[in-house]
Amino acid sequence: MDDRRRRLVWRGFALEYVTLGWNVVGIVVLAITAITARSVALAGFGLDSLIEIGASTVVIWELSGVGEARQRRALRLIGGAFALLAVYLAVQSTVVLATGYHPRPSAAGIGWTAVTAVVMFALAAGKARTGAALDNPVLRAEGRVTMVDGLLAVAVLAGLVLNAALGWWWADPVAGYVLLAYAAREVRESVKNSPRVNEQ
Repeated sequence: MDDRRRRLVWRGFALEYVTLGWNVVGIVVLAITAITARSVALAGFGLDSLIEIGASTVVIWELSGVGEARQRRALRLIGGAFALLAVYLAVQSTVVLATGYHPRPSAAGIGWTAVTAVVMFALAAGKARTGAALDNPVLRAEGRVTMVDGLLAVAVLAGLVLNAALGWWWADPVAGYVLLAYAAREVRESVKNSPRVNEQ
């Protein structure tokens, strides 16, 4: 059992390091494509990558130690990441709708978000399975952050494709509101599932 748990912990580390690496590269790619296309959605997705980097760092920190206090603190931080994501989605979607901003078509943005969606869904599934096997709520919670990242990639992808093909610039912010509801629910779940969070 010790060997099995050790392998599972190392798998958790590997999943988080892959997530970190992908999002670090993603920030660079998204910055370039956002500037080229003058796309608010792509720029916002870069911010989401920063949030995912922060969440992955929290899990790596939690997996490196033991104790309920560390686990509760990590769950608080994951909940904070969801809250930041919810704020980002609300602000980005509202600004784009209010200004009626029309970005340029971006083939590179479409390609990157499509691949990112596949990668994030695969990582989220791996984190869910590994977190369940370890009985680690922090890894499971961060897996949900990764799932939201994948869903957001799909939303941004849909907006980019619809904008390029049909001129439907408003498709992405509307999808953002749907994801906002999901992120807000995860914040509530994080609070509800951490009843002893204020214990000293």
